[in-house]
Amino acid sequence: MNAIVTSMIANLHAKPDEASALVDEILYGMTVQIMAEIDESWVRVQTVYRYEGYCQKDNLIVDEIKTDTWLQEANHFINQSFADVLQLPQIQSVKMMTLVKGSLICSSAVEELDPEWATVQLVSGEIGYVRRQWLQEKIPENSLSEHQLRENVVRTALSYLATPYRWGGKSPLGIDCSGLCSMAYMLNGVYIYRDAKIVEGFPIKEISLELIQKGDLLYFPGHIALYIGDNLYVHSSLGGNEVTINSLDDQHQQYRKDLATTITAVGTLF
Repeated sequence: MNAIVTSMIANLHAKPDEASALVDEILYGMTVQIMAEIDESWVRVQTVYRYEGYCQKDNLIVDEIKTDTWLQEANHFINQSFADVLQLPQIQSVKMMTLVKGSLICSSAVEELDPEWATVQLVSGEIGYVRRQWLQEKIPENSLSEHQLRENVVRTALSYLATPYRWGGKSPLGIDCSGLCSMAYMLNGVYIYRDAKIVEGFPIKEISLELIQKGDLLYFPGHIALYIGDNLYVHSSLGGNEVTINSLDDQHQQYRKDLATTITAVGTLF
């Protein structure tokens, strides 16, 4: 059975217990497959990128037909750190809900009003309004050239700079290392494994460090970063408490020896 996330962020826990570790976050409009019903409050779910955890039912609409329809119609991401969905296309209007960067929403079937505002449909079917510049059209898989995809992935990752570190997070409220890298790819039409390792069955393959290019991935023990060129990489650093840029060059001011000397693998989509 499939379901749609209806809260701003649905937490995935290691156990069906709010006090257990956060393993992932599923953003509004994203879909999950329900693997097992635990009790009246909890279900075990699997994401579209095959990550599993326990989610509270209150965060979901469980409806196979509605989910299938939503998967076809939800064709825009929120591309702003935070975006209010308003009842009317004016800034003084009442807020219906707030969505974070990466949330999925539908705006394809409703007529356009003006250059500033876009009409959107929520999972509930309600109609609201969002500033048009805060929407990004969903990018179909394999629709970008290698050069464009590399550039897009780097630009997307850099848009999270200074976001606080949050274990299991993947929004501007807080994001971890694999959350950052997976979101950078997801927002550009590619699902990679949401963890700090290369896993068979996902599109990332290992290459030598000498071949690294923009958008490739650097793996360290328990950590992952995204290479942005010129010996620089962006990552959500537990040690630095936020998304930041560091260097592989030992002469660079932002050099981190603890990472540069412990690279375990380099991964690429290409």
